[in-house]
Amino acid sequence: MKYAIIADIHGNLEALQAVLKDAKEQAVTHYACLGDVVGYGANPKECLDIVREMKIPTIKGNHDEYCSSGKDPEGFNEYAREAILWTRAQMTEDDLKWLKDLKYIRIMANFTLVHSTLDGPNHWGYIFDKLEAAASFPYQQTPLCFFGHTHVPLAFIRDTAVRGGTYSKFKIEAGRKYLINVGSVGQSRDGVAKATYLTYDINSGQIELRRLDYDMDTAMDKIRKAGLPERLATRLAEGH
Repeated sequence: MKYAIIADIHGNLEALQAVLKDAKEQAVTHYACLGDVVGYGANPKECLDIVREMKIPTIKGNHDEYCSSGKDPEGFNEYAREAILWTRAQMTEDDLKWLKDLKYIRIMANFTLVHSTLDGPNHWGYIFDKLEAAASFPYQQTPLCFFGHTHVPLAFIRDTAVRGGTYSKFKIEAGRKYLINVGSVGQSRDGVAKATYLTYDINSGQIELRRLDYDMDTAMDKIRKAGLPERLATRLAEGH
């Protein structure tokens, strides 16, 4: 059994298509999504349709919540706020209900899915360092927890202490807990301007981060043609 764990698609259809193609080539048998299917990109409806048609187990991200709740997106920067309001208008009532009904946490096989943090999954906090990771570990009921939200792939391990950092490939070891950020499919923010996701082979315990080129020019052009902020296009190429 081999999973593709994806997160933060953010309406980037070209990136999602590249990830799904690669996952198939990697002999992936199952999928899971850590939220923020929508927001920022120009194809939120198309991305959501794919996730729903594939019946991918999905949890709620902050953009999913604000797009489907009707709440004023206070606290978001001006670009994100404009994208949320635009995205709402692209969704059907059924789409909005599906997003609204998503759970904040889900346990599957031997791992947990959460968008932000386990200690406050609906407060949308960020995990960038060991101290922030340490706050989630006491709430982790499975050996592995996959999370998103920061768009920065990092892995934290708790045994006698909490340690962590960047990764590309490693093997899960018994007796430890792992808190792993899978990066972002649709809007990288760690300086690597590629579509990012990871594969997890349950049988071997192997984790592998996958970085993919995709048709970024088309994704950027669509953002501009939709009238969304220019910053949402240029940051794709910058990876920040």
